[in-house]
Amino acid sequence: MSASQDAGVPDDLVELGRIVSAYGIKGWVKIQPHSTEAEVLLDAEQWWLKAPAAPLERPGALSRPYPVKVLAARPQGATVVAQIDVSPDRDAAEKLKGHSVWARRASFPPADDDEYYWVDLIGCLLFGEQDGASVLIGQVVEVIDNGAHAVLRVARAKAGGEGPEPELMRDAKGRTVDVLVPFVSAHVHAVDIANKRLDSNWPADF
Repeated sequence: MSASQDAGVPDDLVELGRIVSAYGIKGWVKIQPHSTEAEVLLDAEQWWLKAPAAPLERPGALSRPYPVKVLAARPQGATVVAQIDVSPDRDAAEKLKGHSVWARRASFPPADDDEYYWVDLIGCLLFGEQDGASVLIGQVVEVIDNGAHAVLRVARAKAGGEGPEPELMRDAKGRTVDVLVPFVSAHVHAVDIANKRLDSNWPADF
């Protein structure tokens, strides 16, 4: 059992957005989702909130997420507005500004066929083609929405490092060397979430 489980905090929490303001006078809050997965916020009956770090907190100090009950939630343009049990009035809602909003991965509704939650793509190994062979390109570290489709930001792996945690290429400043790959069927033709593997026709030496 992990330390987070000992403290009653689930291990599978996924950050989905951030409270940006109060909404109305009855304690509702407005959340800016991090991605197109806002439907998870709408479907979950429980969220976990995490307060932003205070400027004078000691280095390394971490605020602990705490559970809240979702009484009501609905889309509001590109945001989500919600009533939660810890926010009975506008003053309480104002104090929640800046809190990040999390939900358990286990609470996500099943994805449709050929659709994937972005959080499940992060950490997958992307394989491409080189001289007709499948070669490891790197590891997905971020999924970006460009409006038309998702784009995988892949940290390139060093040659020969095909383990579950490959050694990544880094520049002189220690930053990963990245490549952007469109997450469309024309390029990524096989997705194996269980084994954290994506197969593509992307040139390994691109």
